[in-house]
Amino acid sequence: MTIPVPSAERGDSDAADVTRQQRPSAGDPIPSNCAVIQVHVADLKQLFHSIDPSPFRQRDLDPNAEEFIVGWAQEEPTDAQLALVVHLDRPVGLPEEPATVRDAVHEFFGQRAAASRRRLRRLFRRGRTSLLIGLTFLAVSVLLGDAISSLLGERRVGEILRESLLIGGWVAMWHPMEVFLYEWWPIRADARLADRLSAMPVRISYSRAPDS
Repeated sequence: MTIPVPSAERGDSDAADVTRQQRPSAGDPIPSNCAVIQVHVADLKQLFHSIDPSPFRQRDLDPNAEEFIVGWAQEEPTDAQLALVVHLDRPVGLPEEPATVRDAVHEFFGQRAAASRRRLRRLFRRGRTSLLIGLTFLAVSVLLGDAISSLLGERRVGEILRESLLIGGWVAMWHPMEVFLYEWWPIRADARLADRLSAMPVRISYSRAPDS
């Protein structure tokens, strides 16, 4: 069963707020100019998909955790350096724990960036094919319309058929125009955001020092 990730209050999310917290922490240093994404969970298992059988470093993030992290990052300026702080409600764990979490987060968003770029390449291939088909159909429509108009002369039906074929030709251009004008840039933006998330420093903040 997937456990939802609680939404931390965002407020002022700069690194100074993190360093002021009186909690032991471990992991990557957080530069002072970072936009810090803060996630609060009871256990690290909540960050990752519970049914993913992959080794811990290769697991997918839990969908709720992914949505929360991506949503927070999307609200930050596109040129801001990102960082992730995971607040845990338990004592300090194993020394390698922060590096394991960082590697898993980086791997997940690296794969997301690669998947977005594959989608973009497929979209452009489909767009080029659609453009070729659309231009061919438009050219045939114009030529056929002109031929019908010449054949029927000044008759009203000739003008109607010519205009109908011309409209049909431009309708065939709608999909390639949509691809090259509108559909590609959200995918590229997603890839760039995933690149930033796959390189961000990750730090874990614990509730207290190890139990003696």
